[in-house]
Amino acid sequence: MKHETVRATAFAMPLTNPAFPPGPYRFTNREYFIIQYRTDPEALRRIVPAPLEVTEPVVNYEFIRMPDSTGFGDYTESGQVIPVSYQGQAGSFTHQMFLNDHPPIAGGRELWGFPKKLAQPKLAVEIDTLVGTLNYGSVRIATGTMGYKHRALDIELEARKLAAPNFLLKIIPHVDGTARVCELVRFHLEDITVRGAWTGPAALDLYSHALAPVAELPVLQVLSAKHLVADLTLGLGAVVHDYLSPGAAAQRRSSRSGIPIEANAG
Repeated sequence: MKHETVRATAFAMPLTNPAFPPGPYRFTNREYFIIQYRTDPEALRRIVPAPLEVTEPVVNYEFIRMPDSTGFGDYTESGQVIPVSYQGQAGSFTHQMFLNDHPPIAGGRELWGFPKKLAQPKLAVEIDTLVGTLNYGSVRIATGTMGYKHRALDIELEARKLAAPNFLLKIIPHVDGTARVCELVRFHLEDITVRGAWTGPAALDLYSHALAPVAELPVLQVLSAKHLVADLTLGLGAVVHDYLSPGAAAQRRSSRSGIPIEANAG
């Protein structure tokens, strides 16, 4: 294969048979079960990377069922998303996600920087209860429950919430083991249609695991829960901060010296 051919055809690995196709990535009947809970603020500060800022000591624990997604198929994921602020703009930082399908693991990590690992999440209705579970191997990591469709929510408001910016820390190592890419990425969900939204009484239990440390953000109090069904497109991202750039190094030095310098943004 010629050099020019490699350059022209390269999209993702493997070269001749990528693990996932090019987008756009459209999701139909995407089902969310989101439990918001209060946690330890110091634990959040240890996890959320600058220049993102923690706005309040809360976490959104999510179970997401995706029965129809272009290029990725039928799968489920689960994990933690943290409300943050970036340059005064409210958004969310995805801390860790676990799912049961290889193409969105590969595509999510390589394209956007989603912190995805292989596990066994489930989301289903059991009689009168919406039930989300996450197992890492044979070990239970999370269990969430909510009364099924007890009260309807405003679908237009929920659509606006889904459209808010999301942030990821994308890390790709060099062949020598050092970081070749270390970037803060911003992306949005697009073309959103919320088909239904509900709330009800909820509970969440998180369990310790060495390789799936969801319990390091402990549940101190469940604040709310919601169940959404939506159609949407997962938009591609933009780099807003490069941790490896000379400007980022200067910003860190100035921060230590107390001299403010505007964050490198693009």
